[in-house]
Amino acid sequence: MAAFRPRHLCSMAAAVILTVTAPAGVAGAASDASAAAALREVMFVGNNWEGTSDVVRSTGDFAKIGRINVIPDKDARMAEINADPIKWIYFQAIRNGVGEGHDQFVDDMYSTPDGASVVVSRPSFADVVSINLATGAINWRFPVSGYRSDHMAVSPDGTRVAVSASISNTVHVLDINTGQQLGSFKTGDKPHENIFTKDGKYIYNMSIGDVNTSQDAPWQDFTKGDRRITVVDATTYKQVRIIDMRQRLDAIGLTDYSDAVRPAVFSPDESKLYFQVSFFNGFFEYDLASDRITRTKTLPKNPATSDDRTTFVNDSRHHGISMKPDGSKLCVAGTMDDYATVVDRATLQEGPLVPASKPYWATVSGDGKDCVISESGADQITAIDFATGQKVVSVPVGDHPQRVRIGHVAADWTGAGS
Repeated sequence: MAAFRPRHLCSMAAAVILTVTAPAGVAGAASDASAAAALREVMFVGNNWEGTSDVVRSTGDFAKIGRINVIPDKDARMAEINADPIKWIYFQAIRNGVGEGHDQFVDDMYSTPDGASVVVSRPSFADVVSINLATGAINWRFPVSGYRSDHMAVSPDGTRVAVSASISNTVHVLDINTGQQLGSFKTGDKPHENIFTKDGKYIYNMSIGDVNTSQDAPWQDFTKGDRRITVVDATTYKQVRIIDMRQRLDAIGLTDYSDAVRPAVFSPDESKLYFQVSFFNGFFEYDLASDRITRTKTLPKNPATSDDRTTFVNDSRHHGISMKPDGSKLCVAGTMDDYATVVDRATLQEGPLVPASKPYWATVSGDGKDCVISESGADQITAIDFATGQKVVSVPVGDHPQRVRIGHVAADWTGAGS
């Protein structure tokens, strides 16, 4: 999955459109230049508690370009919730549970291939919406089954988006341009991360179980629910494989470790999966061919961080992992330990521990040189150089940034509705 870069696909899509509409005889090179000029690569930063997305440069200084209001229909949604007792109960439960006393207005977001819209999952509103980047208006809205939407993934060709409906244990797959459901599939309890393989043939879903209970001791692990990786055919949405990490962890003697797979990333050839689990300060390497965990990396603890599992936010000790495009380095967000670090993939030796306030996600810059983390405790994003492991720059964003995604906007875009 790490080898897939949506910006390449978006540029290709734009090139096709411009080639078709260009006058006959225009050289391919000119069309490519026009396509490059038509779109601008950016990063979308979802400010979960605020209901906005900051749009920043994808490389260099990561300076702000504009901001999107992802809840322009807030009044209408709140009227629906207040009129339905069941919806109101779930809305309050999200606020007082996983939301830590706040509403969750943006979990994940991806731009459409033409850079005209951004598609956003909104947990507290239990939906996915497409927002027109020129006007700020909503193009379409898809209410998910159950009462909460969560992580998404976009297909390699940019045409489909998969979204976890965490309460109904379902993943919906939607046409990214129309919002029409193309298919769906069932998962374990509380589906979370979704990953398309780079050939577009399979979708991996990680279900994490109940992460907002206080039954966090190892002996209480069974109360967390059915946690597993569900692999489905991305055309038929039929299940092709289940990977239960409980069995794989037990096989190497790690019976006290959680099997709730959190953020995960494939190696460039997709032979290895690197993943985090609840409560653990580190990550694992899983070999798909041999179907076993091949390496365990334990990262340093922050002496100021309590080992009391009930104090970890939604069971996350470390939450956020990405990989340099060439596969040589990993970047890990040590959420509760307040740092991020670059890890050499061959040796698993970590680099400098870069101080960060509750880093909640890790992604890769547009040029592949930097790891970009969201510091949800400091309302900023921070870039870390993969080569040196040192901080490059921090940029202020909105309230409680979480997901950060590469995407595209029109070259002259400066803000929705501007």
